[in-house]
Amino acid sequence: MSWRLEVTHHTGLRYSSPVGVSFNEARMTPADNGGQLLITHELSVSPGARVIGYTDYWGTLVEAFDVHEPHTTLEVVSHSVVDTPPAQVRPDGLSWDSIAGSAIRDTWCEYLRTSDYVDNALVDSLRIDVVERLRAQATPRLAIDQAMADVQSRIQYASGTTSVYTTARQAWEAGTGVCQDFTHAMLSLLRAVGIPARYVSGYLYPKEGEIGESVTGESHAWVEAWDGGWWACDPTNGSEVGERHTAVARGRDYSDVSPLKGIYSGGISEDLGVEVSLTRLPR
Repeated sequence: MSWRLEVTHHTGLRYSSPVGVSFNEARMTPADNGGQLLITHELSVSPGARVIGYTDYWGTLVEAFDVHEPHTTLEVVSHSVVDTPPAQVRPDGLSWDSIAGSAIRDTWCEYLRTSDYVDNALVDSLRIDVVERLRAQATPRLAIDQAMADVQSRIQYASGTTSVYTTARQAWEAGTGVCQDFTHAMLSLLRAVGIPARYVSGYLYPKEGEIGESVTGESHAWVEAWDGGWWACDPTNGSEVGERHTAVARGRDYSDVSPLKGIYSGGISEDLGVEVSLTRLPR
């Protein structure tokens, strides 16, 4: 069964001295596709600003706004209600010959290349044996499952041990990280064996949940791999993606889906932190 979730995401920036102008992009709107239904959404910005929405190259809704008055703090709050689907039926899957065909490689070429945080696992001595093991699997489907298992066995979840700038190789070498690192590490393995794979950002309701119960949720990330259709899996938890996951943005890696980014004129900035509240609603 699908769930209905109320999602509140609070974030922002603090500046060391007044900022005269800032230009910002927020990717904090739950997606309205892939079986997920966006019911309501509102973005609040302080200081107040006019918000303009558009869809980026990767299909993510972006809300852009400029602040043209001196400010030392920028606060952004996204409030949404969304219906999330249960775990999808997994595609039957393709053969290695089919997935290596020119039609698939041309269509999904950008999800086969290296990117800012997803390096080439083929040239890393720490991962080459893992890549060869994936290649030896009978089908891409089995390779996807093996890649998730390998990431799970290599990386231990530990907050504060990596940053948003950590690459797949660095996370693999360290053996610790958060959801972003699990996701980048799995993407590097799948792309190395020719399986198109993309980064998904969103939210995770961290428990089974009772109707009306509000919980402190978390920003989350997971993988979608192409195997005759996009199939979503959560390498951090070693699971399928289902009703507890709320998808927001998709791209090659974290750099394409950052919840809040922009440019400004003024002093050094620091994050206000992230607060996510999730409430399961009756349907």
